[in-house]
Amino acid sequence: MTTLPEDFNDDNWIDEEDSYSEDEKKPPYSSPKLQSYQFKPATIALVESAFLASTASLIWLIDYYFRLGPFLKMLFPLPIVLIYLRRGQRASIITTIVCGLLLGILMGPPRSIVYVIPYGLMGIQLGALWRNGASWYLSIFMASLIGCFGFFFRFWLFSILLGEDLWAYVMSQVTNLADWIFLKLGIIAEPSLTTIQVLALVVILVNNLIYALTVHLIGLLMFDRLNNPIPRPPRWLKVILDYE
Repeated sequence: MTTLPEDFNDDNWIDEEDSYSEDEKKPPYSSPKLQSYQFKPATIALVESAFLASTASLIWLIDYYFRLGPFLKMLFPLPIVLIYLRRGQRASIITTIVCGLLLGILMGPPRSIVYVIPYGLMGIQLGALWRNGASWYLSIFMASLIGCFGFFFRFWLFSILLGEDLWAYVMSQVTNLADWIFLKLGIIAEPSLTTIQVLALVVILVNNLIYALTVHLIGLLMFDRLNNPIPRPPRWLKVILDYE
């Protein structure tokens, strides 16, 4: 018969599984070092930048190939604005560059450049203004200027690629519009070239002002629900929209 040692006691008995410390029982993924690596702000910012760059590229692709009207066009700068509000200027610039590279691979450099200028720049500018609490008057004005710059840049780029003066074509269309307006007003005089150019500039500016205001309204509705609020609209606009 096997005899037990004299100092043996049931209370001193330790199971082999319990002989390990608590740290040794923890699985590898629960180590503090790995957890801190998984939740680094830089890593999260990089993931969000890649995701929003893909989102912006997808919106541009869908609008280019399916032409669903002006609905998707109003979303073009908003992914860039969102990453600026969440992660700052550096992340928004990286997102814009990555989006341009993706579109350059999928659609070619001209189409990617047309997105970056003006929509990428507009997203960065609006993100900076909204994050600093700028008024809607300033942000709409700046977005309109960037939109006008992008319009003329697009005409300059495509005129070089096509070998034709697209601005002359636009002037001919505006001339027809001016002739029609003069006819309806009962003005016999023929509009001068200066009048036509001023009318074209006014139409372009008004179009970009309306676009910038629409982007502001959509951003107001979207970002409030994403817990990234932007500055409140002017009081008269709140009254019109019945928005608090």
